[in-house]
Amino acid sequence: MISLLNFTILILSTTIFLCVYRAIKGPTISDRIIAINLVGTKVISIIIIVSFIFHESYFIDVALVYALISFSASIIISKTIKEQ
Repeated sequence: MISLLNFTILILSTTIFLCVYRAIKGPTISDRIIAINLVGTKVISIIIIVSFIFHESYFIDVALVYALISFSASIIISKTIKEQ
C-alpha cells in the first residue's frame, strides 16, 4: 500500500512540473492562473497522502491552511487582473 502511495506522490510531482511549465509558457493569463491553482491542489493532495503514510493528523490541518491561502491568492490575483 505504501509503495502505491509513493508512486502516486511521484506521479503528482511530475504533473506539478508540467503545470509549472504551463504557468511559465501559458499563452494567456487565465492559463497561468489555472496552472497555479492546479499546482496548489496537487500540493494539497501530496500533503494529505504524506499524512496518511506517516499516520500524522496535523498534516491535514496544514493542508487546510494551504488550501485557504491558495484560494485567497487566486481570488486576489483574479481581481487584480480584472481591474487591469
